Amino acid sequence: MSGALSTPCPNCGEPVTTGDAFCEACGTPLIVAATPSAPPVAVGGSAACVYCGGAVAEDGYCEQCGRPAPTEREHWAEAPHPLVGGVCDRGLRHPANEDAMALGATTGADGSLRTALLVVCDGVSSTPDSDKASLAAARAALSALQAEVGGESAGADRWRALLQMATARASGAIDAAVPEKRSNPPSCTFTAAVLDGALLVTGNVGDSRSYWMPDAGEPRQLTVDDSWAQEQIASGVPREQAETAPDAHAITRWLGADAHDEEPRVASEELTEPGWVLVCSDGLWNYASAAEDLARVLREAQERVGADPVTLAEALVAWANERGGHDNITAALARFDPAGAAETAAEASAAEVNGEETGTAEQDAADSGADPDGAEPDAAEPDAAGAGAADLGAAGPSAAEPDAADPSAADPAASSPESARPSPDASRPTD
Repeated sequence: MSGALSTPCPNCGEPVTTGDAFCEACGTPLIVAATPSAPPVAVGGSAACVYCGGAVAEDGYCEQCGRPAPTEREHWAEAPHPLVGGVCDRGLRHPANEDAMALGATTGADGSLRTALLVVCDGVSSTPDSDKASLAAARAALSALQAEVGGESAGADRWRALLQMATARASGAIDAAVPEKRSNPPSCTFTAAVLDGALLVTGNVGDSRSYWMPDAGEPRQLTVDDSWAQEQIASGVPREQAETAPDAHAITRWLGADAHDEEPRVASEELTEPGWVLVCSDGLWNYASAAEDLARVLREAQERVGADPVTLAEALVAWANERGGHDNITAALARFDPAGAAETAAEASAAEVNGEETGTAEQDAADSGADPDGAEPDAAEPDAAGAGAADLGAAGPSAAEPDAADPSAADPAASSPESARPSPDASRPTD
């Protein structure tokens, strides 16, 4: 069913409808959702097939490969900045796309990337309306981050606190999008990466991931999965064995009405070398889980298609579909350049010296690391590196799709990473 999507106001939490300019309850200006990119155009002026590039006929099917053209919810791209872009795709096996993303960015006076935000959520397929849950959560998280920080830079503690707040807002958005009480309520994973100059901050709940892929040096997985497989890996079981087990994608934490722990794992670090931040759902990393393997896929794709983030994300999605497309696939990329980050930092510093940015009591509290909602930032968190970027508009489709079941990393064709939902007495859902 299509229709207006309801999400919480980032200021007061009251429901607002996507597209509203102001919250009717408190009057807070609302960030307008970024428009997803238009489909490519084939020779002759007709829409091009996103799978093979052929022309799509009037009946909605590709004249070359025969596949139906996807709806906006099934496949869309976002490009908020030339250094930021992402693609969200249904894949080949699922009847609906329960992944979602929301990308945002602020720029310097010269158009250079200043702050970048990447948010990816993956709906748990065994629960109805998880497509609505993931989209509402991703948009609400991005909106909350942008409303609190705007175009100003923030320190590591401030961003860590804001990511905690954004995770809570994302959870609230799920409740607002699907308000009726259920024994098996919709839910989703949550992963976000923030790039503020050279500072990278990540946060996650569930098994969607953030990676740092430097041009040279060792690639790293920035987030730690909340999953049965990760528990096995932590206890000494080899990664390949753990991630191919039947329960590999049973997630231990998620966002939703029945979640028992929604506190994100948050981490931060300073970047010093050029590279890519990749935030993705398990529909991509299922086929190359180890950071070095996925980095190799990224490098090979860049050699073929170049460094445009959306084009590169499309190549990653196509690569996953070529391997079966057993799950929904989301890939969001942000390019980090140390030279550009240094110039942006110098510009921000000069603006402060010239009085272009004025401090307030609220900002003083923010600089101290206090959560705007009163919560303190996380203390000990796992390693993180990398940088993310995205546009000031929470982009995404307007229509939700029905639920679908997910595949498993071990045998993607057989089972699903995000499918099984916990029964009322179960301790672990399968994401």
